[in-house]
Amino acid sequence: MTTEEMKRRAQEYERKALEKFPLKLIEVPGEQALAKWQELKSAGQGTPVILGGDETDRLGNLLTPFGPDIPGTPPLQAVEDIVRLADGISFPNDLAKRKKEDEEFFLQQFKAQFGANPNMTLPKVVEMNEGGTRTLSKEEILAAMENQPDEPPLGDWPATPEPSAGLTVVRDILTGKPFSKVHIGIAPTDDWTTIPAYLRWGGWNECPAPEYHVAALRSWRDRYGAELIGMSFDTINLRVAGRPRTREEALALARDQYVYCADIIDQGFQSYSALAADLMANDWWYFWWD
Repeated sequence: MTTEEMKRRAQEYERKALEKFPLKLIEVPGEQALAKWQELKSAGQGTPVILGGDETDRLGNLLTPFGPDIPGTPPLQAVEDIVRLADGISFPNDLAKRKKEDEEFFLQQFKAQFGANPNMTLPKVVEMNEGGTRTLSKEEILAAMENQPDEPPLGDWPATPEPSAGLTVVRDILTGKPFSKVHIGIAPTDDWTTIPAYLRWGGWNECPAPEYHVAALRSWRDRYGAELIGMSFDTINLRVAGRPRTREEALALARDQYVYCADIIDQGFQSYSALAADLMANDWWYFWWD
């Protein structure tokens, strides 16, 4: 296939996906995105959400659920069905239970495969210690897989919280510069918590399924006045009207957020206390999933 043919097919895929995309789209410079979001919100003609910029192909990934139909694939789940599922979810307890059940299911599957084929190749796991590194044996790898994952450390309360990440979807995460062009989607609803349902957002890797996002957003809306401002293919930006008032409350919220998005600690704050201090100091919440 020639480069020109690949480009033509990509354009045709995007055209067909945009025909089914459930949000009306407008484009603005990244530095103007938040002000435009506020203007659109005040207009009362649907609910806006900033969807990121073309520089990282963020809209392209958001189009994936709406691409051309592939024979044998199930139809898109209806927005109403996703919202109905969300109505029956107790967040975060049901999400924690679901994640544990999934982990146990995949572990049992893996053990069955290993039992049928003891010589199957296992991933290489290297342990670091003061004496250097050591590659774990098959027996040690299997034992480690059966152990419950470690909780993040409580950690020391930081003297100075991290600076707020702010609205990350409008700028390059490495340079900090705003994107030259950012997309804002307008959802045909006055309930912003249902936007993940409209976008069929989630259900890949460690990212929860759409109904769990709806349930989480509703919980934080009711408790902290949270509001969805930005989404990209792997990121959510929330802004809150009220912060946790005590360290105890902030730590409880940090634990809830870890259930929802482990990467914010595992690849970010590194401890519950560091995240809790950020939640007490800033109005912006940042979540991302690999």
